[in-house]
Amino acid sequence: MMYSVASATADATAATATSLASYSFYDVCCFGAGIAGNLFAFVLFISPIPTFKRIVRNKSTEQFSGLPYLYSLLNCLICMWYGLPFISYGVVLVVTVNSIGAAFQLTYLILFIVYAYPRRKLKMGGLLIGALCLFALIAYVSLELFDHPTRQILLGYLSVASLISMFASPLFIINLVIKTKSVEFMPFYLSLATFLMSVSFFAYGMLLHDFFIYIPNGIGTLLGVVQLLLYAYYSRRSGDSSRLPLLA
Repeated sequence: MMYSVASATADATAATATSLASYSFYDVCCFGAGIAGNLFAFVLFISPIPTFKRIVRNKSTEQFSGLPYLYSLLNCLICMWYGLPFISYGVVLVVTVNSIGAAFQLTYLILFIVYAYPRRKLKMGGLLIGALCLFALIAYVSLELFDHPTRQILLGYLSVASLISMFASPLFIINLVIKTKSVEFMPFYLSLATFLMSVSFFAYGMLLHDFFIYIPNGIGTLLGVVQLLLYAYYSRRSGDSSRLPLLA
């Protein structure tokens, strides 16, 4: 009888240890995927720095557009709001990446407005205020008019729509590469960072079973694969062309 009790206790202890080990491994995987996504996103956030160094140096925005930074700011704010504890549970790394992204985009926009021509300064300033007001309205409505489950679904769909709209830029670049048969306007490391960020957050969303994270990042992963395949194909063709003998 004592042997049976001891055996049962040992089995229970082993099962508990295995369960704890599995739980810890799951946590490590989630955390690792989220941290990787944050790091690769940071590479994307700092990529416009050379452009803004040029703007500050020349004291002019020249022909650059401020709209991509405005769209990115609104996207980061919506996704950050979705990740907060009173909207969603357990997705804190979505908050960190998007709060950092929002800070970068806001800084870029302020610099853009400071160095823009008066007419563009007024236009971009108005658009920035409009974007912040829209976010404030979304935040107010989500808190005041909806309960927690409905609030999470509403913000989830808004974040998905916002992220998918951001894919217009990769699609434009893919189209440009195919038309020009050149990868000049598709830097390899930027495409690689975009792909790795999407893969990381796709894994993060899958591990957390969060539809609103893994669906848009799954689309981003597919577009990233297409960009890298196009880069490999057209850069090889460019290399082959450069090795052709010159005709007299």
